[in-house]
Amino acid sequence: MDPFSCPRCRAEVVEEYYGPCTACRDQLRATVGGEARRVDPAEYEPKMNVTPNAVALKD
Repeated sequence: MDPFSCPRCRAEVVEEYYGPCTACRDQLRATVGGEARRVDPAEYEPKMNVTPNAVALKD
């Protein structure tokens, strides 16, 4: 692993992946992170793209 500068705090770090260093990630989780919540998807309602023509409506 090669050292790189943290894109957030510019400290020279050695991490497995490029991105914020461990200290910055911990700080971001504490300040920005929120509680996970369950979101129920809306019921599927098909969209009427085709309007019936006059022949189909003829009695």
